[in-house]
Amino acid sequence: MVEGSAEWSVSAIVRTMLPLLCVLTAIELVSGLVLESFEATLLAAPSLLLLVPVTIGMGGNLGSVLAARLSTALHLGLLSFSPTDDRLAGNAVATIGLSLTVFPLVGAGAWGLTAVVGETGLTLGTVVLIALLSGLVLSVLAVVVTVVTTYAAYRYRLDPDDVVVPVVTNVCDVLGVLVLFGVYRVVA
Repeated sequence: MVEGSAEWSVSAIVRTMLPLLCVLTAIELVSGLVLESFEATLLAAPSLLLLVPVTIGMGGNLGSVLAARLSTALHLGLLSFSPTDDRLAGNAVATIGLSLTVFPLVGAGAWGLTAVVGETGLTLGTVVLIALLSGLVLSVLAVVVTVVTTYAAYRYRLDPDDVVVPVVTNVCDVLGVLVLFGVYRVVA
């Protein structure tokens, strides 16, 4: 547990997590409403329909992996939250680098599956570009959200293992939808 934090107990975790989970539930509802507002776009470009769950899932996964690494480093006393912290910078760069390799493959896969089933609505290059740019922007945002949330957990003496992953995955769900459709509007 983080130095100086309260002892571990079920009641302490429930007191911390219940309000947080209520707020995160509201955030997820907003994500659903935002997604609903793009229904016409999804029907016009079915490849985007396949990209939505994968994009938000990958964004949350990248943030979760980073959160676990930062949380472990924090527990071991190896994380300083300094702009010159090599461990922090290295993990952030690795997260962004991973997104640059995964998201183009996700875009190509989404286009391919849509092409097999029916009309794609967009060219292969456009879908790969949308996936790549969305992944890049979302991974940068996931890094920012993860670092800020980990620091906030540390600052308020909360266990980052309990707090950071739920916050990052939920916030990345909303950001993933917004980023994907924002990039689509710019590219298409």
